[in-house]
Amino acid sequence: MKQSYIYILKCNDNSYYTGMTSNLTQRIFQHEIGYFQECYTYKRRPIKLAFYAEFTDITLAIQKEKQIKKWSRAKKEALINGEFDLLPGLAKKKF
Repeated sequence: MKQSYIYILKCNDNSYYTGMTSNLTQRIFQHEIGYFQECYTYKRRPIKLAFYAEFTDITLAIQKEKQIKKWSRAKKEALINGEFDLLPGLAKKKF
C-alpha cells in the first residue's frame, strides 16, 4: 500500500499550514525552496515541520487533512505538542 502523510508546517509569520502528500520529504523541500509560487507558504518562509502523521488509506488521510484545516490554532498546537487529552475540550463550542 502507498503511504500518505498529513503534515502541519509552522511558517515564519507563526501561522500554520496543513497539507497532505505521498512523499513527505519531497513536499517539505518544495515548501522550503518555494517551488510553488502560489502556495500559502511561499511568502511565509522559512517553514518548519511541526507535525506529521502517516496513513495507509489515502481516503482517511484526505478526511483528516480537511478536518485539521478547520481546527483552531489552540487545537492544532495541542496536536503538535502531543497533548491529545486536550483535543476534545478544544472542540467544544463556548456559548
